[in-house]
Amino acid sequence: MDVVTAERPDMAAGTDARRYAVSAEPATPPENRLLMPVQSFRSWNASDRRKPTAPKLWTTPWLKRLFVFGGGMALTAYGAWEMYNVVSVSRTTSLQYVLLVLFTVNFSWIALAFTSALLGFFGLLVGSGRTGRVETLQHRTVVVMPIYNESTARTFAALAAIRESVEATGLGAHFDYFIVSDTTNADVWIAEERAFLALREKLGPEARVYYRHRPKNHHRKAGNIADFVTRWGGYYEHMVVLDADSLMTGTCIVRLAAAMEADPDAGIIQSLPLIINRNTFFARLQQFAARVYGPVIATGLAMWSGRDGNYWGHNAIIRTKAFADHCGLPDLKGKPPFGGHVLSHDFVEAALMRRAGWAVYMLPDLTGSYEESPPSLIDISVRDRRWCQGNLQHSRIIGAKGFVWSTRQHFATGIMGYLASPFWLMQLVVGILIVLQVNYARPEYFTQEFTLFPVWPRFDPERALNLFALTMAILLAPKGFGLILTLINGKLRRAGGGAIRLIFSALLEILFSAFFAPIMMLIQSGSVFQILLGRDTGWNPQRRDDGSIPLKDIIRRHRTHTVLGVVAGISAFMIATSLFAWMSPTIVGLVLAIPLSWASGQLGLGLWLKRHKLLVTPEEGDPPAIALRANALQAEFAKAGFDEADGLVALHADAALRHAHDMMLPEGQPRRRGEIEPDRAVAQAKLVDAETIEDAAIWLKPKERMVVLHDRALVGLLATLPKERASA
Repeated sequence: MDVVTAERPDMAAGTDARRYAVSAEPATPPENRLLMPVQSFRSWNASDRRKPTAPKLWTTPWLKRLFVFGGGMALTAYGAWEMYNVVSVSRTTSLQYVLLVLFTVNFSWIALAFTSALLGFFGLLVGSGRTGRVETLQHRTVVVMPIYNESTARTFAALAAIRESVEATGLGAHFDYFIVSDTTNADVWIAEERAFLALREKLGPEARVYYRHRPKNHHRKAGNIADFVTRWGGYYEHMVVLDADSLMTGTCIVRLAAAMEADPDAGIIQSLPLIINRNTFFARLQQFAARVYGPVIATGLAMWSGRDGNYWGHNAIIRTKAFADHCGLPDLKGKPPFGGHVLSHDFVEAALMRRAGWAVYMLPDLTGSYEESPPSLIDISVRDRRWCQGNLQHSRIIGAKGFVWSTRQHFATGIMGYLASPFWLMQLVVGILIVLQVNYARPEYFTQEFTLFPVWPRFDPERALNLFALTMAILLAPKGFGLILTLINGKLRRAGGGAIRLIFSALLEILFSAFFAPIMMLIQSGSVFQILLGRDTGWNPQRRDDGSIPLKDIIRRHRTHTVLGVVAGISAFMIATSLFAWMSPTIVGLVLAIPLSWASGQLGLGLWLKRHKLLVTPEEGDPPAIALRANALQAEFAKAGFDEADGLVALHADAALRHAHDMMLPEGQPRRRGEIEPDRAVAQAKLVDAETIEDAAIWLKPKERMVVLHDRALVGLLATLPKERASA
């Protein structure tokens, strides 16, 4: 059933009661509760792990793990030995030993990524995508979209497009759709309700689309999903969890549901989301990299993880009852950033599910799963700060009782993903100190131990050059694997602009990734140091739209990086030209941090590259039908103007909307006599004092607006205000 039909009114057509003719239907079904007990990280009885229903499916990929981890260890050992030979030309100093240790840690990280990508490369060479049609399903599945202060035009259009696509499979009757809102902005909240009511009006009485707004966003997204599961999870055998920027085709969702039904031991099945719809320069770099290189990395990860895989928090299907039984997250003792509620909850939920005996795995060859990415360097650094804290918080969880070995490896990978930046920074600093020692420190001729030669740090330049070449080859190899696979696939090659443009795009991505890398190194290092100092991060809504950030904000965010780059460049040049040459990629990236960050968010630059078919992905050359439909629906929702309207004014102007809003409010606890809530008292006083709705809209602060919208009596008081002042 299409969302937009000729016989139904347009979304932008007025706000009279006819638009909410179906508002008498509750926004949510009656509750069907599931218990979600809080789990323990300190105690676990192995006898509590369930026995597999289908033991034949539980094959552990030991040979693949041996290839990845054994190969990674062998490469690391070789790299460490070569580095030792580089620094041990003469008697090795303590600084050189520190450099050796830091190099070994950093090299082990890229060596493991290389062997995993190599496994994925071979897997994709011989593998094939899933093309079988699903004829029937046995159970009900709910598609859950958590939102938090998002654009309603974007999110509701995406959900509507997903629903249309599922309906087109002929199996739509097996699916319901739940929008679970944690929004804390009053205007956005009312926009969500208006968009929801308009969508249900267009879909008719068989919409099976529901909406719930949570009064307090306790435990953020994890708490949002947990609230849904405990209240309505009993209706559904499975749930497909989305993000606010997710898109999934009906075929993809149906295949996930069929895969879950076919595997009675599956707890979570993760799809591989590809990035689409991005047009700024930085987002296009990310989009190209994720599309061309991402499948290689994800396939390798899926192959060695097997049924001990991970969960990325969205675009995955989950067995609802198993999730409720085993994924109740405890608060960690102490204060944030290492205490409090778990931020990166998805890794932990996968670990708990696997501990309980349920399989967690990925289907990287399942097509039709999409997401979007932040539009600029600053936007991704804001999100990255939250992820950094969540991943470092896992250091308190990685040793939990009962976790399988692969689960701990996933945690270690996530932690190292952020510790790698300060390790790289320390390696650079130690390298500079060694060069300073070589050029300015006086040799120690008479040490405590007798020697014929002074203690003077020396290097083997030829070995050093060879080791650098090996490091670069291992670092860039996964990108080469992805490019090769794209080039040999005729359909992907043509959709990506042809071989020449694909190669040039890859070189462009590698070049600018090298420029952005030192900036991200300092940003991530700063985040790690802030977390170690006990500074908590907030949970700001993610900016998803294309567009640049004001230049003054860019200068403020990157001025320190620029100064460090200039100082490092001048110092390196004064110390030794060889040091300057060695550090030049890092120096250039930092010195140009401000213009690079400015360029990252430029829509015009990204569109220019798109017109010249550079950094083009196959999904741009041959756009998915669901993306085109979502974009069309987004334009329709935007035309209705829900996101631009003042929520209080919209509520005041529409009695049907007020009635629907009243019906969607949860029953609150009665106020005790004598207890005065300051925010409510102030909001009520302002409403009493206001002569028009315009006065109230101006006077009420954001927090007071939310108080009004949560209180039926105050909404009623708001409704009594005249639209305009009476004439004298």
